[in-house]
Amino acid sequence: MIDAGYVRTMARYNAWQNRQLTEMLTGVPDDELRKDRGAFFGSIMETLNHILWGDTIWMSRFTPDVAPPSVPAEKHREFTPTFAVWSAERFRMDGTIRLWADGLDTVDLKTELSWYSGMTQRELQAPLETCVAHFFNHQAHHRGQIHAMMTAAGLQAPVSDLVFMPKDE
Repeated sequence: MIDAGYVRTMARYNAWQNRQLTEMLTGVPDDELRKDRGAFFGSIMETLNHILWGDTIWMSRFTPDVAPPSVPAEKHREFTPTFAVWSAERFRMDGTIRLWADGLDTVDLKTELSWYSGMTQRELQAPLETCVAHFFNHQAHHRGQIHAMMTAAGLQAPVSDLVFMPKDE
C-alpha cells in the first residue's frame, strides 16, 4: 500500500503546509479566526485545533514517545487556547512527525496497530499502513476546509499542491 518513502514525503508536506498556514494566519485577529464560517468544525481556529488534536492522538498510537492529547475528544476544538499556543504546539508536533517518519522503514508499516477508540468506545485493530495513510489524508482533508474558509474570508491561502513543495522542505 505505502512505503517509508511515502511517509517521509507526507511528513515533509504536512510541515510545509502548516508552516504556510502559520505564516498566513499570524496577525489575523482572534475574532476572525474564531468566526463560525459554516465549516464542519465551525471556525478556522476550531479546525486547526481538530487537526492538531487528531495528529496528537494518532502519534500517541504510533509511538510511545508521544503522550495522548491533554484534553478529551469532546474538547478537541479547544485543544489550544490561542493561535500563538497552537503555532508553538503545531511546530513541535510537525517536528515529532518528521522524526518519527525518518525512523520508519517499510517493514514497520506492515504490522497491525491496536488501540482503544474513545469515539467508538471499543478496541480497534488495523494495518499500520492504513492508519498512517488515514493520518495524512485526515490532515489534508481538514486543511482543505481551512483553505476554503481563508479564501471566503478574503485571506491569502497557501499553495497546497504536493508537486510544488520545495525540495528543501
